[in-house]
Amino acid sequence: MTILLHGLKGEPVKRLQEKLGVKADGIFGAETEKAVKDYQQKKGLKVDGIAGPDTFASLGLNELILLKRGSRGDTVKKLQEKLGIAVDGMYGAGTAKAVKEYQEKNGLKADGVAGPATLGKMNLMGITQATVRASLTPLGQSVWDTIQETTEGAFSKVKSVLGMK
Repeated sequence: MTILLHGLKGEPVKRLQEKLGVKADGIFGAETEKAVKDYQQKKGLKVDGIAGPDTFASLGLNELILLKRGSRGDTVKKLQEKLGIAVDGMYGAGTAKAVKEYQEKNGLKADGVAGPATLGKMNLMGITQATVRASLTPLGQSVWDTIQETTEGAFSKVKSVLGMK
């Protein structure tokens, strides 16, 4: 899953900062974390200072939504509803299998990960084929180039914050 939190940096963070109206330097610091928490509080989202799929969807940063095993929340619930499977908000093996089957049936890369191409094909979260094309522009490509790096760093950081080893 794509998540952004304190200590991360890059183009995805800069896009988040621009949407939040804070200094867009691409570094997720205290000011960005406070802005995320304030936004989450205002919108009735889980207030944790971590920007994930639900926060991205609420902000209209649909190009940053990447759902895969381990993702949780309302965005996953919407995906599960669209797939016609049990809705629990947790992206587990069953959801991954259903996504992979959907991708195979629709001529998409069948990897079980719901990114912009899959969500756009499903017309989910307001992601359209235009959103997908925009995510593949040079700027968008730089976003996707840094998503994997950001995700890996974020996962380690979340585990640390939650006291998990």
